[in-house]
Amino acid sequence: METTIVLVRHGETEWNRIRRVQGHTDVPLNDEGRRQARALAEELDGEQVDAVYSSDLGRARETAEILAETRGGNVIALPALREKHFGTWEGLTDTEVHARFPDAAAGGWGDGETTEQLALRVVAALEEIAAAHAGGLVLVVTHGGPLRAILRHVESDGSPVANCGVVRLVARAGSLRKVD
Repeated sequence: METTIVLVRHGETEWNRIRRVQGHTDVPLNDEGRRQARALAEELDGEQVDAVYSSDLGRARETAEILAETRGGNVIALPALREKHFGTWEGLTDTEVHARFPDAAAGGWGDGETTEQLALRVVAALEEIAAAHAGGLVLVVTHGGPLRAILRHVESDGSPVANCGVVRLVARAGSLRKVD
């Protein structure tokens, strides 16, 4: 049985706007992020959603709450859907990261969680969500890093996803594939 997962990146924050590394730092949505979430809620209005999941960080949770508002459902917050933990790099702008850590462009990004650790935890969370809602449609609000990790996992290019951007997946028999 197939489960459709509609993955959403949270709305914009001030730190997104100025390109400051957020990671596990709990930065709230700004007014533009709330506007983006309301616009996406209208766009998804006709879809029958069985459950809404979110990272437990405020920016994702608030986006999910805006999306769930008209559906009358609760948001289930999961720490496993959080952004990558960037360690001591959190709070730095991209420019500051490159100035302090010249090898940053080579990959890795941060001295906290590895990209592989991020991918393992997020894919496992999506597989559990899909199994809990077999045959249904589930909305999952997360962050840019987890979205890129999932896209690489499903053999897509792992390109950045815009704030309130959507990626659709189908889960079947423990396998995930992109559908758009």
